[in-house]
Amino acid sequence: MKKTFYIITLLLINICSISCSNDDDLNYQNDFEKSKSAWLDFKASSNNSYQYVVSGSSFVLPSHWEITITVSNGIVIRRDFTYINAPESISEEEKNWTENENEINTHSSFIAASPITLDEIYTKAEKDWLIKRKNTSTYFETENNGLISTCGYTEKNCMDDCFIGIKIKSITSL
Repeated sequence: MKKTFYIITLLLINICSISCSNDDDLNYQNDFEKSKSAWLDFKASSNNSYQYVVSGSSFVLPSHWEITITVSNGIVIRRDFTYINAPESISEEEKNWTENENEINTHSSFIAASPITLDEIYTKAEKDWLIKRKNTSTYFETENNGLISTCGYTEKNCMDDCFIGIKIKSITSL
């Protein structure tokens, strides 16, 4: 009788831990799931070929920039960088540049968005940017027809340029 009781108790504990383990790990869990579903629909309708524009700015440098990533059949084939209102100290070569398929990652600009696909962005969102953490503020917006537009977090006591994540200005199919 005791054996049966212990076996049933262990089974119930295992079932509960499996079914409840991931429900509270992410901030914006429901919004993320809806956006991921929208992404999978967009990915299918665009044949996994699209462009997205990442925007960025800095408190230190009074300017902003945009990086356009082009993906064809799930592979990054181009990265275009443009400084907008670039500081005078930035050379012309640093203000605007393009990397084609065989040149991806040849520019070492610390502010340029990584040449990654939206699949990789959704993975980073789920595995890093939206994870619940102490002393952080988390952000998640889907202003690109349900697809990620802002995703990341900041440390609560950080003063300048603290956002860790991505800000996507637009996403279009090719």
